[in-house]
Amino acid sequence: MYNIKKITLILLLLPFYAFAQQKPLLSLDTVLQRIDKNNLLLQSYGLKAESYKHTAKASTAWMAPMVGVGTFMTPYPGQMIMDESDKGSLMLQLEQDIPNPVKQNANKRYIESKGKVENETRGVTLNEYKAQAKRLYFGWLVAQQKIKVLAQNEKIMQTMKKIEEIRYPFNQSKLGSIYKTTAKLEENRNMIIMQEGDIAKSRAWLNSLMNQQGNADFAIDTTYQPVFVAAKAIDTGSLALARNDIKKMDYSIQSMQLNIEAMKKQSRPDFKLRFDHMSPLTKAMPKAFSIMGMVSIPIAPWSSKMYKSEVKGMQYEVQAMAKEKAAMLQETQGMLYGMQFEIQSMQKRIKVMEDKIIPSLQKTLDVNFLSYRENKMELPEVINSWEALTMMQTNVLDEKLKLYLMIVDYEKEIYR
Repeated sequence: MYNIKKITLILLLLPFYAFAQQKPLLSLDTVLQRIDKNNLLLQSYGLKAESYKHTAKASTAWMAPMVGVGTFMTPYPGQMIMDESDKGSLMLQLEQDIPNPVKQNANKRYIESKGKVENETRGVTLNEYKAQAKRLYFGWLVAQQKIKVLAQNEKIMQTMKKIEEIRYPFNQSKLGSIYKTTAKLEENRNMIIMQEGDIAKSRAWLNSLMNQQGNADFAIDTTYQPVFVAAKAIDTGSLALARNDIKKMDYSIQSMQLNIEAMKKQSRPDFKLRFDHMSPLTKAMPKAFSIMGMVSIPIAPWSSKMYKSEVKGMQYEVQAMAKEKAAMLQETQGMLYGMQFEIQSMQKRIKVMEDKIIPSLQKTLDVNFLSYRENKMELPEVINSWEALTMMQTNVLDEKLKLYLMIVDYEKEIYR
């Protein structure tokens, strides 16, 4: 009775165990979302941007006040004192630097702008990682399709090997034919092993991008079909709005302009306040104090030369960045048009190979195999047609992978 209950419990839990052992299936969108959320390098950009916020707040702080205690006009030991007033005084000194708020606020705006540059740098890196993930995902997808093709074609070769083994005892085939089919089967299995190695490599790299353990097991959506969608308009204006590197350059230019404004504010003066309190060492003298306010003179020729030259240099740098931005947009526009034509040409070639060449080779193999089974054709001729079909099918998948990678590069250039 106990054994029956145990067996019943095992049977009830078996479906849950099988479900637990099932590999998680990750779509391409899920992979990209996990990279965006979990990648450590991408997280570092957000932390850097946050650090600039706090640095900007710190830039408006005042320097700590200085406190000094000492003597004032005290004679050296052994000197003759003619009058009680010659004994000097004890001195307390307070000093505070008062920065110019206009200069501080200008510098604060400049530092805050660096955070925006870091955020756009994250966008550029994310676009690179997404392109890399798509390449790995599509490589895995094509490798799975190749394994499927090779497995199907292996069945045909196994059938020919069995036929040769059946015919051999009746002197209707040669021993070399059996060895040849065996060699072709092993060659086919080696190709499958190679594709499995590519899949393992893609899985490990994707795990790394998603910040998972390199050996974490998962499957991909093998029904996914990459689709090429040509951009409706490829003009420099739309590219400037879409591309992360152009946005980064815009924010860099804005940051540089804020730095120029901050540098121009260096012509504003800074202030300093000092208070001195003297307590005489004799009661015959009264206590005294001194208050002094000081102001810097940055417009002096020997000091203004520094910030004026830096402003001029940064203005030229901004002009250079604007020219570089225009050149990048113009170059990208021509590149994208060229990539469109190349992708469309590749699609036409693949369609011809799939719709005309492969069906013809498949029919040739079917006819030759039928003749071979009826003992009207030799094995080498059938193997030749089998090899031609297998090679063409793998070539089509290679061309598809090239097409998918071209689509990835096209999308990467639009959103770089």
